[in-house]
Amino acid sequence: MGYIRTHRAGSTGIGKTLEDILGIRENNVPGPNTKLIELKSARKGSRSMITLITKAPSPRGANSKLLQRYGYRDSSRSGKVLHITLNPPNSWTCIKGKPAFKLSLRNDRIEIISTSDEVLAFWNEETLRKAFEKKFPALIYVKADCRGKGLNEEFWYNEAWLLKGFDFEGLKDLIRKNIIRIDIRIGQYRNGRTHDHGTAFRVFEDKLDLCFKERKAII
Repeated sequence: MGYIRTHRAGSTGIGKTLEDILGIRENNVPGPNTKLIELKSARKGSRSMITLITKAPSPRGANSKLLQRYGYRDSSRSGKVLHITLNPPNSWTCIKGKPAFKLSLRNDRIEIISTSDEVLAFWNEETLRKAFEKKFPALIYVKADCRGKGLNEEFWYNEAWLLKGFDFEGLKDLIRKNIIRIDIRIGQYRNGRTHDHGTAFRVFEDKLDLCFKERKAII
């Protein structure tokens, strides 16, 4: 069909336009578009990031300990916060200009390690697999060349993949390459109790296909 003018201005225009072309009714229900498969689309070359999965680290209470140990005061909030994107493995993530912790990819775990080599928190392979497969039982992923802006933006949907399967080694490799980033977003309620805004594994949206073990080109 070549270039197609967007049906909606803004970041969601690419998905809305594709769904309209395919006759899919828009809905705001979280989870897959059908029971078995999800449809997503992305602009080629986009530098925007999307959340791959959200999962608090183990052991239980790890986020509370991270907050108490490394949290800092925010004038706009009543208590401590820890809002930070972790640097790639073996590169220290600094807080207030000082090294605090770093990522380590060892065997079947992704770990957060202190300057004294203490394991502060971790995600194991099975935990991440369950979170990933719950969100993405399967995915049709469509990429488009884009031109124009706003209501004049146009999309040429010319690449599509059928994606399945969790790839832990691939996930670690993308973290090493800084294509997947881990965001920690924790804070405190007024009573001091910890709240987690979602510890997120985020990926550049045009690289989402690299997160899957099985990748079959449709177009």
